[in-house]
Amino acid sequence: MKFKMAEKSLFATLLRSPWWVSLAIAAVLALLAMSLLPPDYKVVGATSGFPFLVIAVIAAARQWRLPSAARVAQTQQAVAAMAWPEFAALLEAAFRRDGYSVRPGGGAAVDFELERQGRRMLVSARRWKSARTGLEALRPLQAARDAAGGADALYIGLGELTDTARPFAATHRIAIWQADEVALALRGLPLTAPKP
Repeated sequence: MKFKMAEKSLFATLLRSPWWVSLAIAAVLALLAMSLLPPDYKVVGATSGFPFLVIAVIAAARQWRLPSAARVAQTQQAVAAMAWPEFAALLEAAFRRDGYSVRPGGGAAVDFELERQGRRMLVSARRWKSARTGLEALRPLQAARDAAGGADALYIGLGELTDTARPFAATHRIAIWQADEVALALRGLPLTAPKP
């Protein structure tokens, strides 16, 4: 059985927040304990902030790898200017680098079929330039996944999700990559074709 932290719990919220927020909470708890508790309990009270220190370290490690806002904007601009074959080649290189075996998709809704450690994933990315992603893009991917029998699903699109698409993706466990995730996936790869 896999343990999954509740999405709205304090620690899950802190993991998504800047790392220094958890560090500040740990420091405040330690200072309060040192100044308000009797001498025999000061050290024990000061350690009450330790879980927040651990969360700060985990959040810092995660955030260290994330691309900056400038890098996200640069990547978004570069991939929005690409033609499909160029963008598809970049995605394929990124997936292979991350340990996936990559095959072309088997239908209009699926551009890539990925496999890693026995898990399959269907990827739809051809509409990456769309300004808004609605149900018309996600339903065919969901249908293809149902037909594939248990594969994971990933939709890649730079535009925002409509109000109906976001809950549909969450309900059907379709992972969504937008500009931040695309920038992270393409880290270290050349975003422009080499000049002849």
